Amino acid sequence: QLQLVESGGGLVQPGGSLTLSCATSGFTTDYYSIGWFRQAPGKEHEGVSCITNRAGSAHVADSVKGRFTISRDKAKNTVYLQMNSLKPEDTAVYYCAAQLSEYSCTDYVIYEYEFWGQGTQVTVSS
Repeated sequence: QLQLVESGGGLVQPGGSLTLSCATSGFTTDYYSIGWFRQAPGKEHEGVSCITNRAGSAHVADSVKGRFTISRDKAKNTVYLQMNSLKPEDTAVYYCAAQLSEYSCTDYVIYEYEFWGQGTQVTVSS
């Protein structure tokens, strides 16, 4: 079965950095997208970044552009989210999710991402 497992979250001071990992397994197609979402307390899921597997097209949302980058390691079946210059407002549970398409990852439509990881907590605080 298709599985996604996030890791790398934790407590970091403002201005610090973290790298999140999304380990994937069970894909039977090369055409899919991996998105990163976050959910802050009391808020809805927010699309942060996404990348397409076959084309390798990477995108980041305007809210984190210049601070976050997304990349993938095909050999390890892992997608990374490098987060720099972290702010307290970045505090959230971060999820990776997959959709079996490469055409709409930047829409960040929740129901188009069929498969989700368990989430990893990122807390930015002094």
